[in-house]
Amino acid sequence: MLKLYSYYRSSAAFRVRIALELKALNWESIPVNLRLGDQKLTSFKQNNPQGLIPLLETNGHFIAQSLAIIEYLEELHPEPQLLPSGITERAQVRGVAYQVAMEIHPLNNLRVLKYLEDELDLDEDKKTCWYHHWIAEGFKAVEKTLKNYGSGGQFSFGDSPSMADVCLIPQVYNGLRFKCDLSAYPIIQSIWDNCMKLEAFKTAAPENQLDASTS
Repeated sequence: MLKLYSYYRSSAAFRVRIALELKALNWESIPVNLRLGDQKLTSFKQNNPQGLIPLLETNGHFIAQSLAIIEYLEELHPEPQLLPSGITERAQVRGVAYQVAMEIHPLNNLRVLKYLEDELDLDEDKKTCWYHHWIAEGFKAVEKTLKNYGSGGQFSFGDSPSMADVCLIPQVYNGLRFKCDLSAYPIIQSIWDNCMKLEAFKTAAPENQLDASTS
């Protein structure tokens, strides 16, 4: 069985949970409480020196970084596809996924927000301004990118979820949690609505995780 070391509110772990559910794989969640510092324990860091989640355990091996895990799952279990067959289309899907995972998320994750609070002494209002600014900057670019590609389907690329949606939905979830105004991004909003009708996305959501009631 696949074991996913996860924290319910981690958007990076949320991505992997969606991929696991879309592919209907048998997996077990191993909670790692980021707020209590479980990720800093020697027992965890010996398998992931970065001290980050998610971390996938498979056949005695450990794989870190959410996108690496998702691509591993895609290669191991290619159906349903999260990356299209065409080389150009695959690059476009990756491009949107990377916009979220490498440009938007790193500026707004828990480590950054804690640093702003603990080290730079920003109050809640200023932290919220920081968060809203970078979400807006990121979503403006993603919205225009999706408009340029013009798939016209229910999801980012056509009528089935892709790796782009797997990355986008957790970021939208967090944006809504922090009360970001998403009215300027109708394509993103439509993708959110369509994804959250699917059982895989609902099952993977933070509130449905084992550790949601204990953290």
